[in-house]
Amino acid sequence: MSFHLDKQIGKFSSKYLDVKTVLVMDVFLSILASALIAFGGTFTDSFYTVGLRYWLVWMLSSLLSSLVMFLAVRTYAIIIRHTTFKDLVKFAIALTGKEVMMLVSLLAFVGMDGVLVMLLSLDLLLSMLLIVGVRLVMIYTYDIYKSKVRELQKCRRVLVYGTSDKSESAISRFKNSAHYELIGVISPDSSLKYAKFANKSVYYFKDAKDVDRLALTLSATGVLFTRKEDARLENERLVKICFDLGLKVLYVPEVGELGEDRGVGIRDVKIEDLLGRDEIKVSMDEIKAGFSGKTVMVTGAAGSIGSELCRQLATFGISKLVLFDNAETPTHNLRLELEDTFPELDFAPIIGDVRSPQRLDYAFRRFRPDVVFHAAAYKHVPLMEENPCEAVLVNFVGTSYVADKCIEYGVEKMVMISTDKAVNPTNVMGCSKRLAEIYVQSLGLAIEQGQHEGHTRFVTTRFGNVLGSNGSVIPRFREQIRKGGPVTVTHPDITRFFMTIPEACRLVMEAVIMDTANRICVFDMGDPVKIDTLARRMIELSGLTVDRDIKIEYTGLRPGEKLYEEVLSNVENTEPTKHGRIRVAKVRTYSYAEAQDAVHRLGTLAREVEIPAMVKLMKQVVPEFISKNSKFSEYDHKG
Repeated sequence: MSFHLDKQIGKFSSKYLDVKTVLVMDVFLSILASALIAFGGTFTDSFYTVGLRYWLVWMLSSLLSSLVMFLAVRTYAIIIRHTTFKDLVKFAIALTGKEVMMLVSLLAFVGMDGVLVMLLSLDLLLSMLLIVGVRLVMIYTYDIYKSKVRELQKCRRVLVYGTSDKSESAISRFKNSAHYELIGVISPDSSLKYAKFANKSVYYFKDAKDVDRLALTLSATGVLFTRKEDARLENERLVKICFDLGLKVLYVPEVGELGEDRGVGIRDVKIEDLLGRDEIKVSMDEIKAGFSGKTVMVTGAAGSIGSELCRQLATFGISKLVLFDNAETPTHNLRLELEDTFPELDFAPIIGDVRSPQRLDYAFRRFRPDVVFHAAAYKHVPLMEENPCEAVLVNFVGTSYVADKCIEYGVEKMVMISTDKAVNPTNVMGCSKRLAEIYVQSLGLAIEQGQHEGHTRFVTTRFGNVLGSNGSVIPRFREQIRKGGPVTVTHPDITRFFMTIPEACRLVMEAVIMDTANRICVFDMGDPVKIDTLARRMIELSGLTVDRDIKIEYTGLRPGEKLYEEVLSNVENTEPTKHGRIRVAKVRTYSYAEAQDAVHRLGTLAREVEIPAMVKLMKQVVPEFISKNSKFSEYDHKG
């Protein structure tokens, strides 16, 4: 049930019946009971002989005694819809006190009458009947109203944002939906005020008051965006207003949109939708043509990037898809997903480790892949700072094994997934990925220059943090928010570049079909995002308030962590390609002999767990590797 519906109910029962209103109502009902006694023919002739004086004392004492007793007993503070038997006792006490005060007043000013006690008893009973009766009617009316509002939960009433073609398509698509009723269009364009769009009224909004008024008038429970760019445009206005008012912010994934939202009709907007950038255009027809009929192998297939690559490859008409990963349960889950989503896809899951050349050889020998996507890697900076030998064995040595098998079995193209942390690395993980880049590029150049046999072309793709990937900041923040906080941020000023999983994979595909062999492709990551801002917006997306519902704690930079990531694609360190979002890195090249020597020496030291010697050698091979906030800083070159 939408928070805004609860807010509507709350307004019905609290805003229009605050404590002052309740007090006035009860005093009025009490006086009304006294008036009915006075004018209802219940007074005796002797009462009337006293005249106007008796009547005035009766009514004034009723007014004053009612006000005094209701204030004294605090009956006005009783929430009407939560009235209990104990509350009725309070009313009885207050009204009894009223009658006692009236009796004293009447005795003092007009004397005793033979039926006075009886009249005051009738006044007590009638006052109680009116006050309790009105409350019962209000509770009954409230329950009817609440049940009708609750019915809206079964079919959410939402306003569609904007008058784009996608908005029109959504209105038509969900016309007969049992779960969503698209009740109109909301737009910031004043020229569309009172207009009609797709047979729906267009409602203009300027600020929060307009949105609140529309929500209450139309019983709307949310706003539906049909384009991510609209949600991003309204990120600091309409989206924030919806958060403040408790309205749902919804999104319609495009038909055929890849990733976890495949087949979803309408879903809640996610932080990934708001922090992305304008949709990246790629040559999907050209990409599909480049992969059609081929056998493709993905290492690290069950990971965040690897699994999305598999989902996209499944739509390209490939001959066979080989899933290579050492994680049993994630591979099993991916297998079930592919079987369900792509029943016609021919694929083979292989449990194996890139550190095992024998297991790699089996996979290459059996399936003879035409294209290999190498996404297997250890990626968590602090963990690899604590386990540097494993970073070298998986990210560097494992990559060399995969590349060598590509040469041995005549693979057409190998695509290595690298990271922005390989740029001027400050940690072991980043350096291990830079070493992998060095090996792959040097091998490709050696083939290109006729110094090594083979025809495999190597492409390295380098990009930054991926929104929502396994173990990344967004899933961690979600889990912390779910537990009630605190949300932990390492530093209030730390920033990172982000890219969504689908767009990262689309750019990888685009880089594959471009003439970028033996080059390192870097992606335009857009503007950096402040992690503190990300945490605050995620708390808001959860319908909570920062510092009131969820606290943010700053824990300090972790070993090897940078405050600001390197800009990947500026003019100084890259060259342009035909795709505006893909550039080629200007990097120092190494001879294949140097790369081979590094693999052999570092691999030996890693297997023998000679950490100091290994890290020192890494810094010799990659001189730009300068440790930050790390125990390995002592091995940096001085001077």
